[in-house]
Amino acid sequence: MSFEPNYLNLLQVLNNQRPDRLPLYEHHIDAPFISKVLGETISSQGLKNHELEDYYRKVIGFWKEMTYDGFDFEAAICDILPGHGAIMGGMAGPIQTREDFNNYPWDDIPTIFWETYTPHFEAIRKTLPAGMKAYGGCGYGIFEASQDLVGYEYLCVMQCLDPELFADIFKKIGDLWELLWTGVIDKYSDIFVFFRMGDDLGHKTSTLLEPDIIREHIFPQYKKVIDLIHCSNHKFLLHSCGNIFPLMEDIINLGIDAKHSNEDQIAPFPMWIEKYSDRIGLFGGFDLNLLVLEKPEIVRQTVLERGAQYRNTAKGYGLGSGNSIPGYIPVDGFMAMVEAVKEIRRNESGSF
Repeated sequence: MSFEPNYLNLLQVLNNQRPDRLPLYEHHIDAPFISKVLGETISSQGLKNHELEDYYRKVIGFWKEMTYDGFDFEAAICDILPGHGAIMGGMAGPIQTREDFNNYPWDDIPTIFWETYTPHFEAIRKTLPAGMKAYGGCGYGIFEASQDLVGYEYLCVMQCLDPELFADIFKKIGDLWELLWTGVIDKYSDIFVFFRMGDDLGHKTSTLLEPDIIREHIFPQYKKVIDLIHCSNHKFLLHSCGNIFPLMEDIINLGIDAKHSNEDQIAPFPMWIEKYSDRIGLFGGFDLNLLVLEKPEIVRQTVLERGAQYRNTAKGYGLGSGNSIPGYIPVDGFMAMVEAVKEIRRNESGSF
């Protein structure tokens, strides 16, 4: 029996409706992991434009073979920022002073962005199989960009020593994000089932900046992007790791349609369902530690039982890991999760 993808299952979750078929969802599946499964090296690095079609044909083919209705693609803005790297830690970003801010090549970034990512968008448009669409859009979020341009520790110091520059950086990032998102929406809405921003605002016990600082400087920039997306008749998902419960009511009031990222050490997934499933769709549910540490039979049974429970208790729900699938995830653990979803589908309709 062959799998026929249908991206409308994902869209139903964004509409906070029970999807006709339980969809699988991942924030990202790393190329090294796909390479392990396929038995060949898959990478977009160094490919010429005409080679990208073959790359995306293999990548999207993998997602389809795993019975996903969509796949992720983000044109990663931070990766093309001049001086990129501080987000990885251990260094200061290119903006530390007002002079750095004024001299930073802001006006060059849109050109670099489109030269870098237009071939990828076009290759995806040419290789999408029937019934599948991408989700994502512009990669990285407002807070993550500030970390890349300044550095997290340096940003915290700037907040105290130069609050005006601190504020201006977020406004400038917001203007840049609005410009780039406008272009992606205008040119490539047809290949996306929904749009998404990933912006990790917290860690295990709290947010990375004080909640009021996030409300004042980051959320107004989110709102500009969310409104753009909604005006294009698309839905918006926020992916944010960490303990962001103090901000969730504010985030929902911004107009998000769905949320992803969960970690058992912060809160069990049923808490997300209890608190928020009446208002937004939810994706994920299964901590990476389950996929990494447990035997495949335990993974399968856990996903089979809890996945069916989450599907029945949340209004809009798509199943997957609580974060993403990096290269170190055991293939057997991942496949056990996928097979459990297929079984849930068969139990409901007789097909996977």
